[in-house]
Amino acid sequence: MAKEILGFGIIGCGTIGPWHAKAIANVPEARLVATCDLIEDRARALADEYGARRHYADYQQLLADPQVDVVCICTPSGLHSDLALAAAQAGKHALSEKPMDITLAKADAMIAAHRQAGTKLAVIFQRRTSPLWQRVRELVAAGKLGKLVLGDAYLKYFRSQEYYDSAEWRGTWALDGGGALMNQGVHCIDLLVWVMGPVDTVYAFAQPLVRKIEVEDTAVAALRFRNGAFGVLEGTTSVTPGLSHRLEFHGELGSIRIDGENVVEWHVPGEEAPGEGGGKGGTAASDPRDIAEDGHTIQIRDLVAAIKEDRKPMVSGEDARPAVELILAVYQSARTGQPVRLPLPS
Repeated sequence: MAKEILGFGIIGCGTIGPWHAKAIANVPEARLVATCDLIEDRARALADEYGARRHYADYQQLLADPQVDVVCICTPSGLHSDLALAAAQAGKHALSEKPMDITLAKADAMIAAHRQAGTKLAVIFQRRTSPLWQRVRELVAAGKLGKLVLGDAYLKYFRSQEYYDSAEWRGTWALDGGGALMNQGVHCIDLLVWVMGPVDTVYAFAQPLVRKIEVEDTAVAALRFRNGAFGVLEGTTSVTPGLSHRLEFHGELGSIRIDGENVVEWHVPGEEAPGEGGGKGGTAASDPRDIAEDGHTIQIRDLVAAIKEDRKPMVSGEDARPAVELILAVYQSARTGQPVRLPLPS
């Protein structure tokens, strides 16, 4: 029988770890019991703030803690798979920050490890929890826009050179796995494919145009979706000021355009537009901390229920994989100068 209150441990107490702690505190059936960070003072501070009794500098100690049932993975992206695999081996459920990892091989290893262990693997894509985005997906899936023609995402953010210089892993292939798309743009890329469906072909350009980093600070891609629609993907962290993201969906019968979390065009036959501000949370256009914890709270509450009910969480590893695959296809096309067909080999 599942425990009434599940113990959560957070590995990585930097930028996003506190958002997980806030969200855990919002869920009555979840409790933060341990934190871990290579900088032990940071783990201690987060534990003290949210009443966790233990903190660690070694993640293996957290995984050995019998009070920890679920591990929140809030480390640099290139470490997600290693920690998720270790969690599965320890019999712990895992909630990974986005992206689930930076290669398909690692993403698939995460999925397989938790399937074999009988534990749950969930991935944070909190914008999927928004009623606005759920309604958009349902209407498009129901054919309310008719035959789909275009699906576009414009992600024009700002991150300073100081942001990239603030940690050695930022802007690196080894641990960030990419730049404007893999780190900042992945949330809306997930929404694009969640609503439009799988991408068939990508032709792209991606490179650092302004920032002194290994990975792209700017990318553009032409997309062909498997359903025959076309699309455009633009992502950058080097425009001033950072702008709210914009996603557009166009079909033969209607169109939807959403700027940030606000509907600016809603032409859906027979469907009334949602009120202004249909989604929650900031856009993180210029500040990665400009997000609310509402979506994290919903996903943690759902994961607790999924564990107790022995069902799939609302964003499983399988659900989170397509966004990573599309970004990797963009990078491959940019490197080779050729169109890339999906699915990619893992």
